[in-house]
Order: sequence, then C-alpha cells, then structure tokens
Amino acid sequence: MTSPTPLRTGHLRVADGNELYHEAFGNPEGPAVLWLHGGPGSGSMAGHRRRIDPDRQQAVTFDQRGCGRSRPLVTERLDLLDQNTTPAQIEDIEALRRHLGIERWTVTGASWGSTLALAYAQAHPDRVTGIALFAVTNTSTEEVEWITEAMGRVFPEEWELFADAVDREPGERLVDAYARAMRDPSPDVRANAAAAWGRWEDTHVSLGPGWSPDPRWQDPPVRDVLATLVTHYWSNSGFGGDEIVGRMDRLAQVPGVLIQGRHDISSPAVTAWNVHRAWPGSELFVLGDGHGGQDSVAELTRAIARFAV
Repeated sequence: MTSPTPLRTGHLRVADGNELYHEAFGNPEGPAVLWLHGGPGSGSMAGHRRRIDPDRQQAVTFDQRGCGRSRPLVTERLDLLDQNTTPAQIEDIEALRRHLGIERWTVTGASWGSTLALAYAQAHPDRVTGIALFAVTNTSTEEVEWITEAMGRVFPEEWELFADAVDREPGERLVDAYARAMRDPSPDVRANAAAAWGRWEDTHVSLGPGWSPDPRWQDPPVRDVLATLVTHYWSNSGFGGDEIVGRMDRLAQVPGVLIQGRHDISSPAVTAWNVHRAWPGSELFVLGDGHGGQDSVAELTRAIARFAV
C-alpha cells in the first residue's frame, strides 16, 4: 500500500505558547486512526500513513509539543519544559481532535507513544473506538529504574560509560542527573549529556533482530531535543506512569491489542502482560521482535483494519 497524498497539514496553537504540527491522510470522511509517536521527543514519521486503507480510513498524527516540526522546540525554550507534561499532552490531543472535527478515533502508538495512548484513553474513553499498541510501556518508576540502572547488569561496560558521563550528586538517581544536565546553562554540558544518553539508547535497543544504530542520535539538534524530553519525562515517571495499570478499569468497554517483542529488553514483556491482565477487553500478541519491528507493524496494521471501521 502506498502512502496517500496529504489532505491537511498545519500548526495548531495550544496552551503555553505551543504550536503543534499535525497532518491527516486518507479519506477525511472515514474512521480516524491517531498515531502517537515515541520518545518522548522523536517526532512523527511517515510510517503511520501505510497502516490504513486510504480509500476507507484517515490517519492522523502530530509532533508532540517541543519536538519535530512543532514550535518552539524544547531546546529553544527550556523555560517551557515544566509545562510539558502528560496531562498537558492529553489536552493537546483533545484540542487536535476538536480542531479536525473528529468525534471518536482508534488510538495507536509505540514505546512512549503507548504510555501516552493509555493515559489519553483513560482520561477520555468515550472518544476512543479501540487501542492498538506495540513495544508497550507505562513509563513507570520501576521501568525507568530498569532501563537506566538495573540494565547495567546486561551491558556492564556500556553502562559504566553511561554512568560516568554525567556528574551525580550524592544519592541522586542517574536519570535525574541526566535531566538536570539537560537543563544546564552550559551548551557543552547539555551536548555531552545528550551524546552519552544517545549511546546508551542505541545500546539497550540493540538486541532486536535487524537492529541498526538510530541516525537521530548522530544529529545534534534532534539528539538534544530527544535527550531533553526523554530525561524530563522519565525523571518524572511519565507524569502518572505508576497509575496506569491501576486505572485499566476505565477501558473496560474499549477493545485493545497489545503487541510485544520477546527480545525487547528496553520494554520487557512484563509490562504488556500486566496491562493485559488488568484489561479484560485486550488481546496480547508476543512476537519475535525487539523494540518494534516489521512483525509488530504488520500486527498493528491488522488491528487497525479491525478497529477503524
């Protein structure tokens, strides 16, 4: 399936001086499928366009506040960082839905996008026809501790370099030290921390079949946005990530598909399992992928075909 021609693109002004780049593809009268990108801070890419039937459905995405083609970038306005939270992004999603005249939609996402998708759906279950996620995360305190501290048992050499690349105060968590470094007034401190963070990210996603280094970590402006937003959100446990599993009863009437790679060490399958157990209306597929991959995307596309009708 080829990517359909864009129907609508633009910037939507939302709270705190942010303007969100958004785009919609496919049939504007058809059921809508929202894609929430990962990171936080990665920005959206064109892959979501290929997951719909453009004659029958429409695909919607946007660059979350502070990244991608949205304005301003977080690195340009660090003073806005404290207003960049999950509740604020949920309001952004609702503002976009109203702006596009969409009553209800299927919500999809991967990695951080799956955290945001679940948080949004729990806040507005009446606006969601179905949920399809892969590389499932909650961005909980436990998950953040695993990915930034405990995973050093799997990659001890790389973790030591990661831990030594930033100054830590006594008793300070590594993720908090990186979040602090990404707010440092010195550009060199921020750049060095972002580069080290990117090396660690490439390390812990490297076990998936067909893995290759992420070029975004070699692009300093993109890398700095990513590192600033990831450390900000992870340092704050996703601004509610610890509560997601306990709120799954809010989605009792919403069908869901959870797609997880068995080789995804960054987002171990236990998170998808715990969400599935707390969500009777969900299906869980455990595949041979790592942190996403072709099989996960194919399963996501099948779920969209079922939900977006």
